[in-house]
Amino acid sequence: MKKQNTYPRLYPNLVGGVIEAIETIFGRDVYADKVIERLFKSNKKWGARDRAFVAESVYEIVRNWRLLWYLAGEEPSLKRKKLYKIFALYRIISDKPLPADDKWSDVVENKKEIEAKIHHITDAEIKHSFPEWLADLLSRNRPYWPELAAKLNEPAGLHIRTNTLLTTRDELLQILNSEGIDAKPLSYCETGIELLQRVNVFRLESFQRGLYEVQDGGSQLIAPFLQPKPGERIIDACAGAGGKTLHMAALMHNKGQIIAMDVEEHKLQELRKRAARNRVDNVEVRLIEGTKTIKRLHHTADKLLLDVPCTGTGVLRRNPDTKWKLREEYFQRVLSIQKEILDTYTDMLRPGGFMVYATCSLIEDENQKQVQNFLDRKKGEYTLIREHQLLPTELDADGFYMALIMKNE
Repeated sequence: MKKQNTYPRLYPNLVGGVIEAIETIFGRDVYADKVIERLFKSNKKWGARDRAFVAESVYEIVRNWRLLWYLAGEEPSLKRKKLYKIFALYRIISDKPLPADDKWSDVVENKKEIEAKIHHITDAEIKHSFPEWLADLLSRNRPYWPELAAKLNEPAGLHIRTNTLLTTRDELLQILNSEGIDAKPLSYCETGIELLQRVNVFRLESFQRGLYEVQDGGSQLIAPFLQPKPGERIIDACAGAGGKTLHMAALMHNKGQIIAMDVEEHKLQELRKRAARNRVDNVEVRLIEGTKTIKRLHHTADKLLLDVPCTGTGVLRRNPDTKWKLREEYFQRVLSIQKEILDTYTDMLRPGGFMVYATCSLIEDENQKQVQNFLDRKKGEYTLIREHQLLPTELDADGFYMALIMKNE
């Protein structure tokens, strides 16, 4: 782990907040971002440094959960005394100070032994904290697995996508600079910018004006992969809150039509708000209420985006607790969902049209194998044009898979 800025004092209420969050994340199976959000709402007196301390500590403990228990020499437990020890171990491996306090004495006195134990770890799944079954899937046919495991266990950068309907990337960089934000362009995509400091972008005037959306640089490569053009009719069949929908609208210069669909109404409501802020007016939102919704659109789309539900293994840097909440049975269920979407939603694409199948997964079963099985089932109806697996080790980006497929005439 990289050395971070230290805090001058460990206040009991802040450490207690960290412990409370860990208990909820692992004891009640709630995702870390939701737990921290609730914790901050119930502790309104915490200042910015306090919140940063709690959030960073929680995420780093979750990120390194297996390693910390390995160093403790114990099986994971949610007993408070044990969790305080885990917190102390986290401070040690992060090279952060612990006060001379009886509560931390066992760990402080064994600091050299702990550091030596870390040095001798050879298994990537322990060193970078992956469950054994998930490490087996991710490491399959990957001699570079140790490098990938290390990268997936690092915090992700903060990326935004320029809304080219309203500004250019160069102009946006100047605007951000005037707001006191250090930023730089991403080299691998035309719209991407990395913010070099942690900031609540949603409060900035530039965000309120719709000049950008928060979107990982790797995710910004998916819409261009489909090559949307002005005047086309495109269906985004798993649109969610619409990050890629809005990107396609910008690439189409607001001309043509995008039908953004999803099975969850609350996500589509968020898409409507984002579209209004982005000045996007070529998007029609439709809730998928059953097979009839799909049948009404048979053979009507020039292009189709299927950004399907997946395990999220490509975005572990942003959601480290996915490692511990993901179960083998969910993995099997998501494979079935992907197959069903491919077999039914593709009927909306007209002959001669193109589609992109995309995931934020690094698991071959969800990606290359899923696409190949679809092509085998359809027996000549579709042709794979090209595919790409984006790895976090290649670019400073999350991991994504994308396949461009043509529906034969």
